[in-house]
Amino acid sequence: MSFPLLTATAAVPALGAIATAAMPAAKRTVAKWLALLFSLATLVLAAVVAVRFAPGAKGPFQLTESHAWIKDFGVRYELGVDGIAVALIALTALLVPFVILAGWHDADPLEEATPNRRWRPTQGFFALVLAVEAMVVISFEATDVFLFYLFFEAMLIPMYFLIGGFGDRAGSGGEEHSAALRSQAAVKFLLYNLAGGLIMLAAVIGLYAATADQLGSGTFSLTEIVQARADGKLALGTGTERLLFLGFFFAFAVKAPLWPLHTWLPGAMGESTAPVAVLITAVVDKVGTFAMLRFCLQLFPEASSWATPVVLVLALISILYGALLAVGQRDIKRLIAYASISHFGFIIMGIFAMTSQGQGGATLYMVNHGISTAALMLVAGFLISRRGSRLIADYGGVQKAAPVLAGTFLVGGLATLSLPGLAPFVSEFLVLVGTFSRYPAVGIVATVGIVLAALYVLVLYQRTMTGPVKAEVRTMPDLKARELAVIAPLIALLLFLGVYPKPLTDLVNPAVDHTLSVVDQHDPRPDVPVKADAEAAK
Repeated sequence: MSFPLLTATAAVPALGAIATAAMPAAKRTVAKWLALLFSLATLVLAAVVAVRFAPGAKGPFQLTESHAWIKDFGVRYELGVDGIAVALIALTALLVPFVILAGWHDADPLEEATPNRRWRPTQGFFALVLAVEAMVVISFEATDVFLFYLFFEAMLIPMYFLIGGFGDRAGSGGEEHSAALRSQAAVKFLLYNLAGGLIMLAAVIGLYAATADQLGSGTFSLTEIVQARADGKLALGTGTERLLFLGFFFAFAVKAPLWPLHTWLPGAMGESTAPVAVLITAVVDKVGTFAMLRFCLQLFPEASSWATPVVLVLALISILYGALLAVGQRDIKRLIAYASISHFGFIIMGIFAMTSQGQGGATLYMVNHGISTAALMLVAGFLISRRGSRLIADYGGVQKAAPVLAGTFLVGGLATLSLPGLAPFVSEFLVLVGTFSRYPAVGIVATVGIVLAALYVLVLYQRTMTGPVKAEVRTMPDLKARELAVIAPLIALLLFLGVYPKPLTDLVNPAVDHTLSVVDQHDPRPDVPVKADAEAAK
């Protein structure tokens, strides 16, 4: 029996969460190093997965594991990865060590212990981060629909406690007011995602019933269902397939988040610490867009094509709505949150453009958005922790007091607006090209989001980093060694993938081609008769 590499990649952070939570209260520093060690071990395993994965190999999934679990209901412990999953597992494993380093002191005991300012359990914070990592990784690996659903929902529990229990200390109105806002944001996050999950559960049960009716025994296996459809053994009725698609898509659209199901995100990111905000938008939310590619399109190809026009309109609204609201924000973290809503609109638009450029660009966008948002949000967190305020108006002239901090903030912001030469530019360009080739009007309107992105990023930098130096900023310290160790690798990755994205494109393109073949979609041919023009030129 071969070594269960995929299981190990998810099990190591889960074991790390248990070990960290079990550390005595007095061993806070040991717990931090232990959590970092387990996150680095997970990164090593993710690198092994990437090395062992062969992009051009036969079959949709590799490194597969399959074991009987709940036989009476056809549930299996079934794992496998394609290029898209490998890229997102690598992103998750890469970001979590930086989240831990950036949040090194976020859960330390408060200096003044009062009834409303209690001591924070440091071990619990880092254990919850590792628990989220474990659940996200196995969600990317699961090829059994029920197994995926289990961890898709389970990750809400640690995220709820991270948002509600370890919120931003820079909120206004005092600790009691901040605690109330954190609680509201955490409950809203939980309720929205639970509602989506419950609707998805009904669709999961419906899918099982449909397979049981036509195949003789119910199954949740993605590979079995796709193969049965290809062989003509499984044919869902049009109405049934569309209802099941809507059940799955609704849950994924909440998680993504897609307008108008996005309203939980600004509060959750605004009231969280910066590392937890990165965990939300750069890691957890990617499960929603990933699942659209893996489950919505492959399980329900006819319904996906049927829903495409409406989804593209919603994605376009997300792009413009998120960007417009980002322009008007006064809170740094909420600005980044609304910018992320706009970026997720681009990702979903690329997925449902049903072209190889669009879906390849959307997958790259998931990775590049994770890196760029992590860089910008973590630098913003370092800035906010120094000044004690999230309000843009409380800053000014930071680049004179802390030039390295300002410089890294600028690079993170330029990556967010997809400046050529930085990683997000490649993915955004591919999404727009892929969308324009099939839906020109949608592609043209979406470019307005690029202009608005330049506006909200550059205005943010101008108001916080340039101009007269405010008195509260004059003595602001620059980035320290630990903070540089967090930001420098992210900026290096943004530069490398911006200049040389080939490793990522080679990894994800075969999986994109497989998805398009399952949906029975092909890239549109150019309208210009190239051969005839060439002969005429002769």
